[in-house]
Amino acid sequence: MEQSPKINRREFLGSAATIAASISIVPSHVIAGTGHIPPSDQITIANIGCGTQGLREMGELLLNPKVRVLSVCDVNKFSTDYIDWSPYGIRNDIRKTLGDESWWEGKPGIPGGRDIGQEYVEKYYAKNKPSGRYKGCASYEDYRELFAKEKGIDAVKIMTPDHTHASIALAAMNKKIHVVTHKPISNRLLEGRKVIQKAKESGVITHLLAWSDRPEYRQIKAWMDAGLIGELQEIHNWSYRPVWQQWTKRPTETQPIPDGFNWELWLGPVPEMPYHKTYTHNVFRGWYEFGGGSVADMGHYSLFPLFETLGINRSPVSARAFGTTSREEINQVYQWVKNDVAFPASCTIKWKFPEQESLPAFELFWYDGGMKPFACEELEEDGKDTPEEGLLIVGTKGKILGGFRGENPVLLPESKAILGRESERINSREVDRKSDQWVDAMLEGRQTPGSFIRAQTITDTINLGAIALRANKRVDFDQNLLKIINDESANQYLTRVYRPGWEI
Repeated sequence: MEQSPKINRREFLGSAATIAASISIVPSHVIAGTGHIPPSDQITIANIGCGTQGLREMGELLLNPKVRVLSVCDVNKFSTDYIDWSPYGIRNDIRKTLGDESWWEGKPGIPGGRDIGQEYVEKYYAKNKPSGRYKGCASYEDYRELFAKEKGIDAVKIMTPDHTHASIALAAMNKKIHVVTHKPISNRLLEGRKVIQKAKESGVITHLLAWSDRPEYRQIKAWMDAGLIGELQEIHNWSYRPVWQQWTKRPTETQPIPDGFNWELWLGPVPEMPYHKTYTHNVFRGWYEFGGGSVADMGHYSLFPLFETLGINRSPVSARAFGTTSREEINQVYQWVKNDVAFPASCTIKWKFPEQESLPAFELFWYDGGMKPFACEELEEDGKDTPEEGLLIVGTKGKILGGFRGENPVLLPESKAILGRESERINSREVDRKSDQWVDAMLEGRQTPGSFIRAQTITDTINLGAIALRANKRVDFDQNLLKIINDESANQYLTRVYRPGWEI
């Protein structure tokens, strides 16, 4: 086996100066993987989660010469039954990264699992080896075994279902390993708080992948600071998601656990329940136990950078939500189905935010599943309707409308000229966005703009919205007491019942 040299990488990450000094003493021939950048100037990664999104983003890791993937982990060994929004998207991404148009030729379905992840890594790094072979990527079923055995890992990238994010992140930080995670940090509010507190105490570098640089938001803030819409009153954000099937009750039939799939490990902190395919392989997001709904799936992308730009760092004081209902025929009578297990097919959520350092108290509205605000007067003036997805900022004197993440923002009504400000408009198609800024941050020993320690407000907001849906009433939240103060029973949704041995 061609192995990478055993270097204590975190010793090199204390400062940029240390890194620079180390480069001069590491010969180029020890490089594993890329053939160009020495290990002293690379981040070593363990990729946990080799499902659709884990594989979709793995190419970016492999193509970055500053990254070296040392190990992969997934509770699923191998299968071709993943659900995705494209029948060939994963296959084509892997082909492009490998430069091999024959990869997966003649094979059925959408692939996933740790065997595919390991093959992907080793085939890519083999391209740069004189021998054309590379066997330096370890594969694990259990992330706890990975952390116990792998000694040269600088950072972990968490690409598992939402309900296991907190457990893995905490285990990594206990080992002083840096953490990059897909959204959300956790799908329970109190778990999120514990992860964020651990990030503050441990000093490791963390990054929530939903963060991105949004110059559009800086444009919106500049217009707000100039008083062009008066004082902030409301923020509206809407998405056509979910794209996956939503459920109204748990499946009643039992199914055999697939070969090579560790159902107990997949459940993680969730109490024992029978396996069913409607829980796994990219359809977990709609379940209260395993996911965070559309607001967690998409709202992080639009709202996290918006909160950061506008200086929204005080959590909401209340939330109210409404979701679609369903009925089914029972003994020739259609009856309402009480759904307390899964997010609705569409919903709207309203949060009340307190006064911020530079903003008045305001309300935030979320819509999904085809729900959206009606066209405001300014849009009707211009003969337009509310777009399929969007962001609307409402002030006492005017409004700003943009795409879902604020793309191409405009002051409303558009028919009114913005004297002296037309040139300020952002063209989102011309914006160069880097999704891997966390790599440079880790090499330089600094926190990222998407650090966990900056994500408390967005994490509280997303999870409080889910609580409001489940409580079916307004919930008043005291962020200091960490309690729902108007409904004692709703406090159960701040956390979860833990399977023994998985308590957080």
